[in-house]
Amino acid sequence: MASLSTTAMRAPMVLPRTAAQLLLRSAVASSSSPASSIRAISSSASNKRALPVDPSELPPAGPGPASSQSSASAPVTPRAPDGTTRHDWTRKEVSEIYNSPLLELVFRAATVHRLVHPKNSVQLCTLMNIKEGGCSEDCGYCSQSSKYTTPSTPSKLSDVDEVLVEARKAKANGSTRFCMGAAWREVGGRKRGFNRILEMVSEIRGMGMEVCTTLGMLTKEQAAALKNAGLTAYNHNLDTSREYYGKVVTSRSYDDRLSTIENVRQAGISVCSGGILGLGEEHEDRVGLIYEMSRLPEHPESFPVNALVAIPGTPMEGNEPVDFPTMLRTVATARLVLCKSIIRLAAGRHLFSEGEQAMAFMAGANAIFTGERMLTTPTSSWDQDKGMLERWGLRPMVSFEDEIMAPHASNGAQPTQKEAAAKEAQV
Repeated sequence: MASLSTTAMRAPMVLPRTAAQLLLRSAVASSSSPASSIRAISSSASNKRALPVDPSELPPAGPGPASSQSSASAPVTPRAPDGTTRHDWTRKEVSEIYNSPLLELVFRAATVHRLVHPKNSVQLCTLMNIKEGGCSEDCGYCSQSSKYTTPSTPSKLSDVDEVLVEARKAKANGSTRFCMGAAWREVGGRKRGFNRILEMVSEIRGMGMEVCTTLGMLTKEQAAALKNAGLTAYNHNLDTSREYYGKVVTSRSYDDRLSTIENVRQAGISVCSGGILGLGEEHEDRVGLIYEMSRLPEHPESFPVNALVAIPGTPMEGNEPVDFPTMLRTVATARLVLCKSIIRLAAGRHLFSEGEQAMAFMAGANAIFTGERMLTTPTSSWDQDKGMLERWGLRPMVSFEDEIMAPHASNGAQPTQKEAAAKEAQV
């Protein structure tokens, strides 16, 4: 009985001719419906793997052989492979990436990260506040605005020697980029202060470090002067999407920010520009921010992702902290769209656990701010961060290791102002 049953199971099922004809007609009829054909494709794909193109990109199914001939004459153009630098992203494409299932998104971003960047390298950066408070801007998140009463205390511009002490300390602790921030709307006519900053840039560049400043809006001439002093990067964030921006800042337009970014780029300085999560924005505003970055003539060298640290006295003091899935989703989307940019975990990183930060590294983040303080908000110490990197098998980058920054290593190696003065005295 067992052998008969086995034989019956292995024998091919033979349909009567009429039944076979009916089954064939049914299959042909169902294939003539575009909706049903897409359902069939989707069903097949769910049991195997994702299609290389979206079902919506497939040519419409026709009623018979003629449709297959027309589809053969008009092949579907495949999307550029992940890891390709593109400037033709559509907002819809960026939105689809951002809203894809989170773990699939992280896996896809991690794959691109390992194609384009060293898989285990993270840059350590230190940011010093060289001029705190008293800013005339009305950025709703910022404790340094003169419009609000906050714990921030206005100060004068730091002396050169004071800044150099901090830069040497940062370098000794493993930081390869030293950033300096002044709470100004713009450099404007501050000639003495600007010249002091040029000296700071020149001296720090002479230490072999990457040098970055954030000083507000710049003219073309000011950007050129910073480049000549040895500046390697300039930070000027867009903060959020164009649509939501007016609810965050009213004292400076979105296009003002883009104009400064263009002045910096034309001067040959790498652009560092990103945004802040937790401003009250929606998912589509985070999509809009990344979309704006993708449309720049050159993608930013680095894309800082900040989590709002709500400061008492600011209009956003009551905002809820951004959750980690939102941070992770933003990092992973940026890695896919801005594939060659450094993704920097910036302000608010201390709000997330070590395990969460490690997942962000896996999704494509490859730089952090570390040291004693980040402008007016807390950050992890050098020892804490070096310990974290060691536990997760990561290593600190060296200066100018990143492909985009490498050209600055030779172009910016100019004598410091003190060296130039000494040489002039000898002559």
